[in-house]
Amino acid sequence: MTVGFRLAHRALCWLCTLVALFAVPVHAAPAVFKDDMAQRTQACTTCHGAQGRAGPDGYYPRIAGKPADYLYAQLLHFRDGRRTYAPMAHLLEPLNDDYLRDMARHFAALSVPYAAPVPVPVSAEALKRGQQLAQHGDPARQLPACTQCHGAALTGVLPATPGLLGLPRDYLNAQLGAWRNGLRRAHAPDCMADIAQRLSQADVSAVSGWLASQPVPAHTQPAPANGQPLPLDCGHPGVSVKTTQTGGQP
Repeated sequence: MTVGFRLAHRALCWLCTLVALFAVPVHAAPAVFKDDMAQRTQACTTCHGAQGRAGPDGYYPRIAGKPADYLYAQLLHFRDGRRTYAPMAHLLEPLNDDYLRDMARHFAALSVPYAAPVPVPVSAEALKRGQQLAQHGDPARQLPACTQCHGAALTGVLPATPGLLGLPRDYLNAQLGAWRNGLRRAHAPDCMADIAQRLSQADVSAVSGWLASQPVPAHTQPAPANGQPLPLDCGHPGVSVKTTQTGGQP
């Protein structure tokens, strides 16, 4: 898929979002706004696919089944400028915290099938390097394994660490690049920025290729919190969608 096609699709996606939110048919009575979850999430599913399963262009990620605290933290990051994507920021700017919590809970509760992984055009050597980084890290460069934070099965860990499987390679590359370049940030200490900046470009390509090529296990839910310390200090938003928790790694 060409870069031009992806850009055109994103522009169309943004246009469809605006239409879904604001358009009223000419010569027709205004539609009734119910303010139910189906109405609220129209803009989300325009880009992220039906029920948040993922967009078709390999860029918009799956949001269904992600930990609610993670989704809520990302909505705050987009709204408050720690993540840079103008359409998301524009849509979220007028929404309050309670509204965003409800949306995060909704998508976190969805359990829908994953698509099969798409073949990734990378060499066997690169896949081996990607597997090494994902499962064992690189101690000589102080790079922890992805599994140390994102769970042994890489399906995420409650309350706020997302899974890494079932994500498009383009999305993984874009996010690691954004962490490296400062276009994506979290609350300090920003552990993902530290990790991404220690990765070479070849490492980014290798680990994204390996992750994107792995099938999702039968049990797709995030693992329960295990109380083990993370390999690096990671900041958290200090808020949660659940009153019994105080936050989690964004």
